[in-house]
Amino acid sequence: MSTLSFEARPCCHAALRHALPFLFLLAAVRPGVAAGAPAPADGAEQLTALVNAYRMAPGDCMGRAAAPVAALTPHPALARVRIGPATFTELALEAAGYAAERAVSVSVNGPQTPAEAMTVLQQKYCSTLLDTHFSVIGSYRAGKEWTVILARPAPPLPSETFPDWHAAGKAVLAGVNAARASARNCGSQQFAAAPPLSWNPQLGEAALAHSRDMAARRYFSHRARDGSQPADRATRAGYAWQRVGENIAFGQSTPDEAVAGWLDSPGHCANIMHPGFTEMGAAYGVAAEKRSGIVYWTQVFGRPR
Repeated sequence: MSTLSFEARPCCHAALRHALPFLFLLAAVRPGVAAGAPAPADGAEQLTALVNAYRMAPGDCMGRAAAPVAALTPHPALARVRIGPATFTELALEAAGYAAERAVSVSVNGPQTPAEAMTVLQQKYCSTLLDTHFSVIGSYRAGKEWTVILARPAPPLPSETFPDWHAAGKAVLAGVNAARASARNCGSQQFAAAPPLSWNPQLGEAALAHSRDMAARRYFSHRARDGSQPADRATRAGYAWQRVGENIAFGQSTPDEAVAGWLDSPGHCANIMHPGFTEMGAAYGVAAEKRSGIVYWTQVFGRPR
């Protein structure tokens, strides 16, 4: 998620980016092991089996007793994917043909056997390995590095739930106005209840354009690939503004989830509760092939001149 706001008078602007639900974690051991050390043909499958065995009988995690959880279902796409330090796990999974709503990868560098790799993974990432939010698993070995990927399949796309983006955008508006109806703390900032926002079709078009652009070009930023910022896109849509703000998010499958995520983040929450905004538009976009299940959300706030 990310948030940005602009005012018409000379001013600074602040941007806040929050961690996405897709993570890459890395631990290193035995740096002296050769990078090209061969692995048994079934080493990755053995590691997957060890993870499931641990989930069903964990014993402890970080020194505390841990309850058994369900085993994960191996999925070949998760074993084919390769995760790099600067790789979004969900994009890598999409390229491998798997649509994930949530995913995490954990890696260890150096062990020579699946058992050694599991020992380090359990020590470093036991809570991740026991996470009940995931239902599928895949493992692979690349040289001296062992990687385990956990994921949850993506739900049906919003386009199957909402007749068009207007309905989704106005559902976001309803959630925002419900939040503004009561006083709220956004991190260290306190906000009184604020008047409800009204729907503005031009801000809706600006939100739609940015959501679709992010989905089509597979990026996540307030700055579009053409260099435009939120204020530029509002102007382009025909909105004469005194103040403009924008929240973006990806990965949430419904308007309610998107609003809840923004309210949990101080910067996004501040945009939602800001009394200086009077109007709003919101929309979502998905990849053209509608395969990934990843939804890009944009809400644009405004105060007209």
